[in-house]
Amino acid sequence: MESCIIKSPLGFTKIVGDNDGINSVTVLNSEEQETDIIPEVLQDCVYQLNEYFEGSRKNFSLKLNPKGTDFQHNIWRLLQTIPYGKSMSYLELSKKFGDVKAIRAVANANGKNPLWIIIPCHRVIGSDGSLTGYAGGLHRKQWLLNHESPVKQQSLF
Repeated sequence: MESCIIKSPLGFTKIVGDNDGINSVTVLNSEEQETDIIPEVLQDCVYQLNEYFEGSRKNFSLKLNPKGTDFQHNIWRLLQTIPYGKSMSYLELSKKFGDVKAIRAVANANGKNPLWIIIPCHRVIGSDGSLTGYAGGLHRKQWLLNHESPVKQQSLF
């Protein structure tokens, strides 16, 4: 298993993976030393994340290999169908899964997503449009939603 740490606009990010795919992408809440030489198996992931943050990439095309249960994998696949610049409520996601009663389990699987940004769990919001729990912190979730918004906020001053 290879790993590296890169700097993103939202903090230091750890990427872990091997020839079987990317296992995890995690935003860190501490200052870290950036990796000098990115392992070859992680280079495309770093490149695509940089493109995303620059605003030139809306979809990722990476070989993924997250660890999780079958249920979690089903939910993570559904998350990947939420288009860039769009959001969906936990209730809508549960309906899309086919079981509205599974809303808590769906929310839990969403929260266990090991592939920050690549599997866009930040696009899931409360039914009332509110930002709800986010492992990376609500300030990061808001930043990501603003970054992907087709209507950019402009400052009046």
